[in-house]
Amino acid sequence: MLRTNLKILFTVIGTLAVYTAVANMIPQVQSEVPEETAIGADATPEQLVAIGQELYEGAGGCTACHGLGTRAPDLLGVIGQVCGDRREGLECKEYILQSLTEPSSFVVEGFQPIMPDLRRTLSEPQVWALVAFLQSQGGQVTVTAADIPRAEVTAAGGQAIGDDGGAAAADAAVTDPVELLRTNACFACHQLGEEGVALGPAFETIGTRDAEYIRRSILLPSADTAQGFETVAGTMPANFGDQLTAAQLETIVRFLSSQR
Repeated sequence: MLRTNLKILFTVIGTLAVYTAVANMIPQVQSEVPEETAIGADATPEQLVAIGQELYEGAGGCTACHGLGTRAPDLLGVIGQVCGDRREGLECKEYILQSLTEPSSFVVEGFQPIMPDLRRTLSEPQVWALVAFLQSQGGQVTVTAADIPRAEVTAAGGQAIGDDGGAAAADAAVTDPVELLRTNACFACHQLGEEGVALGPAFETIGTRDAEYIRRSILLPSADTAQGFETVAGTMPANFGDQLTAAQLETIVRFLSSQR
Protein backbone atom coordinates (compact mmCIF):
# COMPACT_ATOMS: atom_id res chain seq x y z
CA MET A 1 0.00 0.00 0.00
CA LEU A 2 2.79 2.41 0.94
CA ARG A 3 4.62 1.61 -2.28
CA THR A 4 1.48 2.31 -4.32
CA ASN A 5 0.91 5.64 -2.59
CA LEU A 6 4.54 6.62 -3.17
CA LYS A 7 4.23 5.78 -6.86
CA ILE A 8 1.14 7.97 -7.13
CA LEU A 9 2.86 10.80 -5.25
CA PHE A 10 5.97 10.69 -7.46
CA THR A 11 3.79 10.51 -10.59
CA VAL A 12 1.85 13.61 -9.54
CA ILE A 13 5.05 15.51 -8.65
CA GLY A 14 6.68 14.49 -11.93
CA THR A 15 3.64 15.55 -13.95
CA LEU A 16 3.51 18.93 -12.20
CA ALA A 17 7.23 19.43 -12.79
CA VAL A 18 6.88 18.72 -16.52
CA TYR A 19 3.94 21.11 -16.96
CA THR A 20 5.71 23.79 -14.91
CA ALA A 21 8.80 23.50 -17.09
CA VAL A 22 6.74 23.71 -20.29
CA ALA A 23 4.82 26.73 -18.98
CA ASN A 24 8.07 28.54 -18.17
CA MET A 25 9.31 27.93 -21.71
CA ILE A 26 6.32 29.72 -23.26
CA PRO A 27 6.96 33.47 -23.82
CA GLN A 28 4.69 35.55 -21.62
CA VAL A 29 2.94 38.54 -23.19
CA GLN A 30 2.62 41.43 -20.78
CA SER A 31 0.93 44.80 -21.09
CA GLU A 32 2.94 47.37 -19.22
CA VAL A 33 2.55 51.10 -18.76
CA PRO A 34 5.21 52.74 -20.97
CA GLU A 35 8.15 54.49 -19.40
CA GLU A 36 8.06 58.27 -19.45
CA THR A 37 10.25 60.10 -21.95
CA ALA A 38 11.73 63.43 -20.91
CA ILE A 39 12.08 66.53 -23.05
CA GLY A 40 14.52 68.96 -21.53
CA ALA A 41 14.00 72.70 -21.59
CA ASP A 42 17.09 72.91 -23.82
CA ALA A 43 16.12 70.03 -26.15
CA THR A 44 17.59 70.47 -29.61
CA PRO A 45 15.62 70.04 -32.85
CA GLU A 46 17.65 66.87 -33.47
CA GLN A 47 16.50 65.41 -30.16
CA LEU A 48 12.90 66.31 -30.90
CA VAL A 49 13.16 64.67 -34.33
CA ALA A 50 14.56 61.48 -32.77
CA ILE A 51 11.69 61.30 -30.26
CA GLY A 52 9.21 62.06 -33.02
CA GLN A 53 10.56 59.24 -35.17
CA GLU A 54 10.10 56.77 -32.32
CA LEU A 55 6.51 57.94 -31.94
CA TYR A 56 5.86 57.76 -35.69
CA GLU A 57 7.11 54.19 -35.85
CA GLY A 58 5.60 53.15 -32.53
CA ALA A 59 3.13 54.68 -30.09
CA GLY A 60 1.72 57.15 -32.60
CA GLY A 61 0.41 54.29 -34.74
CA CYS A 62 1.15 56.31 -37.89
CA THR A 63 2.53 53.44 -39.95
CA ALA A 64 -0.79 51.61 -39.74
CA CYS A 65 -2.09 53.90 -42.49
CA HIS A 66 0.68 56.14 -43.80
CA GLY A 67 3.08 54.55 -46.23
CA LEU A 68 0.60 52.01 -47.57
CA GLY A 69 -0.60 54.29 -50.34
CA THR A 70 -4.24 53.29 -49.87
CA ARG A 71 -5.60 54.59 -46.56
CA ALA A 72 -3.50 57.71 -46.07
CA PRO A 73 -0.92 59.78 -48.00
CA ASP A 74 2.75 58.87 -47.90
CA LEU A 75 4.61 61.33 -45.66
CA LEU A 76 8.21 60.16 -45.38
CA GLY A 77 10.61 62.26 -47.40
CA VAL A 78 7.76 64.41 -48.70
CA ILE A 79 5.68 66.25 -46.12
CA GLY A 80 8.51 68.58 -45.06
CA GLN A 81 8.74 69.92 -48.61
CA VAL A 82 5.07 70.74 -49.13
CA CYS A 83 3.71 71.52 -45.66
CA GLY A 84 4.34 75.26 -45.98
CA ASP A 85 2.25 75.52 -49.14
CA ARG A 86 -0.75 73.44 -48.12
CA ARG A 87 -2.82 76.11 -46.39
CA GLU A 88 -2.51 79.86 -46.82
CA GLY A 89 -1.54 81.69 -43.66
CA LEU A 90 -0.12 78.63 -41.89
CA GLU A 91 3.56 77.95 -41.50
CA CYS A 92 4.77 74.41 -42.04
CA LYS A 93 4.82 73.43 -38.37
CA GLU A 94 1.41 75.04 -37.79
CA TYR A 95 -0.08 73.10 -40.69
CA ILE A 96 1.35 69.79 -39.48
CA LEU A 97 0.19 70.47 -35.92
CA GLN A 98 -3.34 71.20 -37.15
CA SER A 99 -3.29 68.07 -39.30
CA LEU A 100 -2.39 65.96 -36.26
CA THR A 101 -4.83 67.53 -33.82
CA GLU A 102 -7.69 68.55 -36.12
CA PRO A 103 -7.33 65.98 -38.91
CA SER A 104 -10.79 66.51 -40.35
CA SER A 105 -10.00 70.18 -41.08
CA PHE A 106 -7.93 69.20 -44.10
CA VAL A 107 -8.40 65.83 -45.81
CA VAL A 108 -6.26 65.05 -48.84
CA GLU A 109 -8.39 64.40 -51.90
CA GLY A 110 -8.95 60.71 -52.52
CA PHE A 111 -8.68 59.68 -48.87
CA GLN A 112 -11.28 59.18 -46.15
CA PRO A 113 -11.34 61.22 -42.87
CA ILE A 114 -10.39 58.25 -40.68
CA MET A 115 -7.46 59.77 -38.79
CA PRO A 116 -8.10 60.40 -35.07
CA ASP A 117 -7.07 63.46 -33.07
CA LEU A 118 -3.65 62.41 -31.78
CA ARG A 119 -4.21 64.36 -28.57
CA ARG A 120 -6.37 61.41 -27.53
CA THR A 121 -3.35 59.11 -27.31
CA LEU A 122 -0.32 61.43 -27.17
CA SER A 123 0.58 64.29 -24.85
CA GLU A 124 1.20 67.77 -26.23
CA PRO A 125 5.02 67.45 -26.01
CA GLN A 126 4.79 64.17 -27.90
CA VAL A 127 2.67 65.77 -30.61
CA TRP A 128 5.23 68.56 -31.05
CA ALA A 129 8.05 66.00 -31.29
CA LEU A 130 6.06 64.28 -34.03
CA VAL A 131 5.70 67.63 -35.81
CA ALA A 132 9.47 68.05 -35.71
CA PHE A 133 10.02 64.60 -37.22
CA LEU A 134 7.54 65.24 -40.03
CA GLN A 135 9.17 68.60 -40.77
CA SER A 136 12.48 66.77 -41.17
CA GLN A 137 11.02 64.72 -44.00
CA GLY A 138 12.33 66.82 -46.86
CA GLY A 139 12.19 70.17 -45.06
CA GLN A 140 13.81 72.31 -42.42
CA VAL A 141 12.92 71.70 -38.78
CA THR A 142 11.73 74.90 -37.13
CA VAL A 143 10.20 73.30 -34.03
CA THR A 144 12.14 74.07 -30.87
CA ALA A 145 11.65 73.31 -27.19
CA ALA A 146 10.21 76.82 -26.88
CA ASP A 147 7.14 75.71 -28.88
CA ILE A 148 6.26 73.12 -26.26
CA PRO A 149 4.19 74.43 -23.34
CA ARG A 150 6.25 73.93 -20.23
CA ALA A 151 4.81 71.97 -17.34
CA GLU A 152 6.60 71.11 -14.14
CA VAL A 153 10.32 70.87 -14.89
CA THR A 154 12.29 68.30 -12.92
CA ALA A 155 15.50 68.99 -11.07
CA ALA A 156 17.39 67.38 -13.93
CA GLY A 157 15.97 69.98 -16.27
CA GLY A 158 13.62 67.60 -18.05
CA GLN A 159 9.88 67.45 -18.47
CA ALA A 160 8.22 64.09 -18.36
CA ILE A 161 5.94 63.64 -21.34
CA GLY A 162 2.42 63.27 -20.04
CA ASP A 163 3.00 65.50 -16.99
CA ASP A 164 1.29 68.38 -18.78
CA GLY A 165 -2.13 67.00 -17.90
CA GLY A 166 -2.82 66.33 -21.57
CA ALA A 167 -4.56 63.47 -23.28
CA ALA A 168 -1.92 60.88 -22.45
CA ALA A 169 -2.51 61.34 -18.73
CA ALA A 170 -6.29 61.45 -19.06
CA ASP A 171 -6.48 58.31 -21.22
CA ALA A 172 -5.11 56.14 -18.42
CA ALA A 173 -8.42 56.68 -16.60
CA VAL A 174 -10.64 55.70 -19.54
CA THR A 175 -12.50 52.46 -18.77
CA ASP A 176 -15.38 52.43 -21.27
CA PRO A 177 -14.50 49.79 -23.89
CA VAL A 178 -16.06 51.58 -26.85
CA GLU A 179 -14.33 54.83 -25.92
CA LEU A 180 -11.05 52.92 -25.64
CA LEU A 181 -11.59 51.58 -29.15
CA ARG A 182 -12.23 55.12 -30.38
CA THR A 183 -9.27 56.78 -28.69
CA ASN A 184 -6.90 54.08 -29.94
CA ALA A 185 -8.12 54.52 -33.53
CA CYS A 186 -9.45 50.95 -33.79
CA PHE A 187 -12.40 52.14 -35.87
CA ALA A 188 -10.00 53.28 -38.59
CA CYS A 189 -9.90 49.62 -39.67
CA HIS A 190 -12.63 47.75 -37.78
CA GLN A 191 -16.40 48.17 -37.69
CA LEU A 192 -18.85 47.97 -34.81
CA GLY A 193 -22.44 48.61 -35.81
CA GLU A 194 -22.48 51.71 -37.98
CA GLU A 195 -19.20 53.03 -36.61
CA GLY A 196 -15.85 52.31 -38.21
CA VAL A 197 -14.36 51.16 -41.48
CA ALA A 198 -14.51 47.56 -42.70
CA LEU A 199 -10.86 47.06 -43.58
CA GLY A 200 -10.13 44.47 -40.88
CA PRO A 201 -12.35 41.85 -39.21
CA ALA A 202 -15.65 43.24 -37.90
CA PHE A 203 -16.00 43.56 -34.15
CA GLU A 204 -19.64 42.38 -34.14
CA THR A 205 -18.65 38.73 -34.52
CA ILE A 206 -15.14 38.70 -33.06
CA GLY A 207 -16.49 37.06 -29.90
CA THR A 208 -16.65 33.74 -31.73
CA ARG A 209 -12.91 33.65 -31.03
CA ASP A 210 -11.71 32.96 -27.50
CA ALA A 211 -10.32 35.69 -25.24
CA GLU A 212 -6.72 34.47 -25.55
CA TYR A 213 -6.88 34.79 -29.35
CA ILE A 214 -8.29 38.34 -29.09
CA ARG A 215 -5.67 39.36 -26.53
CA ARG A 216 -2.86 37.95 -28.68
CA SER A 217 -4.24 39.67 -31.76
CA ILE A 218 -4.11 43.03 -29.97
CA LEU A 219 -0.63 42.63 -28.51
CA LEU A 220 0.94 40.60 -31.34
CA PRO A 221 -1.14 41.47 -34.41
CA SER A 222 1.26 39.74 -36.81
CA ALA A 223 1.00 36.43 -34.94
CA ASP A 224 -2.26 35.48 -36.66
CA THR A 225 -3.94 36.77 -39.80
CA ALA A 226 -7.69 36.31 -40.10
CA GLN A 227 -8.73 34.44 -43.20
CA GLY A 228 -9.73 36.82 -45.97
CA PHE A 229 -7.62 39.69 -44.66
CA GLU A 230 -4.21 38.59 -45.91
CA THR A 231 -3.85 41.74 -48.04
CA VAL A 232 -3.78 43.95 -44.94
CA ALA A 233 -1.58 41.67 -42.84
CA GLY A 234 1.13 43.54 -40.98
CA THR A 235 -0.60 46.93 -41.05
CA MET A 236 -2.03 46.86 -37.52
CA PRO A 237 0.23 48.68 -35.02
CA ALA A 238 2.08 46.45 -32.58
CA ASN A 239 2.29 49.07 -29.84
CA PHE A 240 -0.99 48.57 -27.98
CA GLY A 241 0.89 46.89 -25.15
CA ASP A 242 2.49 50.31 -24.60
CA GLN A 243 -0.59 52.46 -25.20
CA LEU A 244 -2.98 50.51 -22.97
CA THR A 245 -2.74 49.76 -19.29
CA ALA A 246 -3.24 46.11 -18.34
CA ALA A 247 -6.73 46.96 -17.01
CA GLN A 248 -7.71 48.72 -20.24
CA LEU A 249 -6.47 45.81 -22.31
CA GLU A 250 -8.59 43.35 -20.33
CA THR A 251 -11.60 45.67 -20.60
CA ILE A 252 -11.32 45.61 -24.39
CA VAL A 253 -10.75 41.84 -24.46
CA ARG A 254 -13.85 41.19 -22.32
CA PHE A 255 -15.96 43.53 -24.45
CA LEU A 256 -14.86 42.02 -27.77
CA SER A 257 -15.31 38.51 -26.38
CA SER A 258 -18.97 39.35 -25.81
CA GLN A 259 -19.56 40.40 -29.40
CA ARG A 260 -21.23 37.46 -31.12
